[in-house]
Amino acid sequence: MQTVAAEIEGLRVLSTALQNGLGTPFEEAVAVIARATGRVVVTGMGKSGHVGRKIAATLASTGTPAFFLHPGEASHGDLGMVAAGDVVLALSWSGETPELRDVIHFCKRFAVPILAIASEPGSALAHAADIALILPQAREACSTTSTPTTSTTMQLAFGDALAVALLEARGFSAADFLNFHPGGRLGARLVTVGDLMARGTDLPWILDSATLSDAIVEITRTRCGGVGVIDGSGALVGAFTDGDLRRALPASDLSAPVAEHMTRSPVFVHPHLLATEALRVMNERPRPIMLIFVCEGDRLVGAAHMHDFLRAGIA
Repeated sequence: MQTVAAEIEGLRVLSTALQNGLGTPFEEAVAVIARATGRVVVTGMGKSGHVGRKIAATLASTGTPAFFLHPGEASHGDLGMVAAGDVVLALSWSGETPELRDVIHFCKRFAVPILAIASEPGSALAHAADIALILPQAREACSTTSTPTTSTTMQLAFGDALAVALLEARGFSAADFLNFHPGGRLGARLVTVGDLMARGTDLPWILDSATLSDAIVEITRTRCGGVGVIDGSGALVGAFTDGDLRRALPASDLSAPVAEHMTRSPVFVHPHLLATEALRVMNERPRPIMLIFVCEGDRLVGAAHMHDFLRAGIA
């Protein structure tokens, strides 16, 4: 409990600092990164390095190209990863990490901007930086050993703040996020109906002048369990499923017009709707539906079956 309380207090102090003096260099840092034509090179040693790896990963996944550079390896050739147009984001709580020396000298020699995240305004790193982001002092959870706990939590939160500010500045959208997260649950949650739907020759449809026999042929051809019924302009006017077919056959022959047995004004969604939302629409009906049609305006453009959602990991 004491550890959590100490780290919460550190975040509170950091939040207050961002609303006051730290806010100006923070905005300047966001502007420098947003203008950069290259990547953000994140570097740090020890616990700051571990935090730096996570910051680099978060930046890269939210539209800001970034990678982590180990300062020790940098001195043995990896400085070649740093190029014109890059920005270096260096983390050191004390600001006196000796392993950062060669990185700093390289940046000064080749005019690569340095953004420093430290807690000591008079430190070597802060003095060398083009923008010094000085985090407020805070008590570590373990006062006996001063093990980095509160300080690393604050660095991590500050890195997240940078990433989100840049995300917003770039207008980074859910669709952009999906490009970088095609796998896993996050990716599945951002899939749209348009990504899943059958279209073109795979789309099941018949004209409103068709017969039950025509509907059977189309349902069998596409194996979607139903068809969209459209008028001459391509507008969706009805839906006909294999369940409708079973209900129709006892009283009608196969030459009967499908329009007499279809569901008029069927449920449909827009192709840009998130698949998770479309699934909710399908399941929250008084009678859940297995096939949902997709329209642009009133024109039928696609159809998605429950199995499509299952294969995509949505359901």
